[in-house]
Amino acid sequence: MGKKYLTIKQTARIIGVTELTLRNWDRAKKFTAIRHPINNYRMYELAQIETFMQKLGFGKPSKKLVIKVLED
Repeated sequence: MGKKYLTIKQTARIIGVTELTLRNWDRAKKFTAIRHPINNYRMYELAQIETFMQKLGFGKPSKKLVIKVLED
């Protein structure tokens, strides 16, 4: 099974920030997004989100997440 990716909207909801904040963090290289190869949308790998949340002291998300898996 491949890596699991989330949209900027899903990621913002999980972390508890706005989509604009994620865009700003991406530009500032604080929390960089992966770009979708076809549409260039910002995507975030689930493992990347969990690591970032642990660095912020939140631990892993407590709610079960519904994740859209995008194939390469």
